Amino acid sequence: MKNATFMFDFLQNTKDNFFEVFEKEVVYDDIVDSWFLMDPAWPVFAIVLVYLSFVLIIGPRFMKNREPFKLKGIILIYNITQVFYNAFLLYWFFSTPNSMFYFWKYSCHPEERQRFYLLLLELNRGSWFYFFSKILDLLDTVFFILRKKNSHVTLLHVYHHAIMVISCWVHLRFYKGIECLVAGLINVFIHVIMYSYYFLSAMGPSVQKYLWWKKYLTLMQIIQFIIVLIYLCCMFIFQCGFPKTFSLYMICNAFVFLYLFTMFYMNTYSKNNKVKSS
Repeated sequence: MKNATFMFDFLQNTKDNFFEVFEKEVVYDDIVDSWFLMDPAWPVFAIVLVYLSFVLIIGPRFMKNREPFKLKGIILIYNITQVFYNAFLLYWFFSTPNSMFYFWKYSCHPEERQRFYLLLLELNRGSWFYFFSKILDLLDTVFFILRKKNSHVTLLHVYHHAIMVISCWVHLRFYKGIECLVAGLINVFIHVIMYSYYFLSAMGPSVQKYLWWKKYLTLMQIIQFIIVLIYLCCMFIFQCGFPKTFSLYMICNAFVFLYLFTMFYMNTYSKNNKVKSS
């Protein structure tokens, strides 16, 4: 009984402390919070719920006794659009005046939002386009289901797509800082390369035989999470002024991604796996 009471008190105190810190770190902005899908929260969570319902239940049942859809043209357009969209996001940051200066000087100890309000508002606008790209990414899985590529719909794939939508929304809705900037820039760079690969692969066997670099995409993603973890840990070591609640969440999530991507790489590309499948 005492152990149960202690555990209940511990969880209650942890929850109270979390929300106390969260209330101090949260940032509200009438302009940002008025953007599409920012407020209220239910449309974003509804999108994720519909996505999960379709790719895990509805889609597979719908396709069970049907032939795979031929979506080559649509997928080619989708992939090349993703290439240019993610390249645009990179351009957005590097072309925004003073963005590099602000990141270099204030990445550890951010200034008051009002001092650099117009710059941060512009960076938040870029974050919204990044958040929207994560909604577009959900179509990856939809195409897998409609083409009956169910083996591609793994825990890693579904978790990664769903949690990124929620994470990007939470960050822009409640924090509005630059704590995700490093992860975001690396991610869009990798997506430019990844969707370029998908575009070329979708062109058919005549092109696919030259695409020897698929496994390096997974390696790049693994390196991405290692860099992000090092960066976030440095933020704690040097006692930077980043939101502690979201930073801890990002660290936990980066560890999950690192584990899942590493397991995927080992299971897919390890020498032992190749020997077994031969």
